[in-house]
Amino acid sequence: MLQVENLSSCYGRIEVLHGVDLEVHSGEIVSVVGANGAGKTTLLKCLSGVQPASGGKVHFRGEDISTRPAHRRTSLGLAQAPEGRQIFTNLTVEENLRLGAYLFNDDRIDKDMEDAFRLFPILKERRNLSAGGLSGGQQQMLAVARALMSRPSCLLLDEPSMGLAPKLVEQILDVVKNLRSLEVTVLMVEQNALAALGISDRGYVMETGRIVMSGPAEELIADEGVREAYLGI
Repeated sequence: MLQVENLSSCYGRIEVLHGVDLEVHSGEIVSVVGANGAGKTTLLKCLSGVQPASGGKVHFRGEDISTRPAHRRTSLGLAQAPEGRQIFTNLTVEENLRLGAYLFNDDRIDKDMEDAFRLFPILKERRNLSAGGLSGGQQQMLAVARALMSRPSCLLLDEPSMGLAPKLVEQILDVVKNLRSLEVTVLMVEQNALAALGISDRGYVMETGRIVMSGPAEELIADEGVREAYLGI
């Protein structure tokens, strides 16, 4: 579904991604793990079109999207729930969700919203309340739900557990697992490597803008170097 070849990206004159190769197959949950500053968020921004690539190729469902603007990538089925949630705090929960469906004007929007409410029942209870009044965990749920309103075939998740209590992390990752039932493929970046790999099919380890290791998630969890450097084991 998603193939990244020799991808590089710069902030000014400083290159922060150095020839990244990565692939995600349909129906998979794939995690990119690594320390803060490894380039994980920049990678997702390049894939969604928010950050320009300086080299390499991105193919999505067989099509070269390397030069497509962000909104065109969304219309193809590639959506991102960004780091730090970035919801519209002055709007209601429902208004945030409807903005996620900006590509559409059909009867299915209400069904999509009900699907989101089934994943996150607390959002239904608060649908008419200001999004700025939600807890951190609820705002993260809203960010994921809003991205799902664009009907993605592939969802990019940027640090979904960031700043959340352990119980809420478990809830969010349970929802990520349940996205399989909606036929949504997931590429997730996370500092919480053990939690992310624990629900993933495959994983990539990133250091200073490079992929340094990849493989089935269970093999990465069992690898002594990964366990010591990233899992705290």
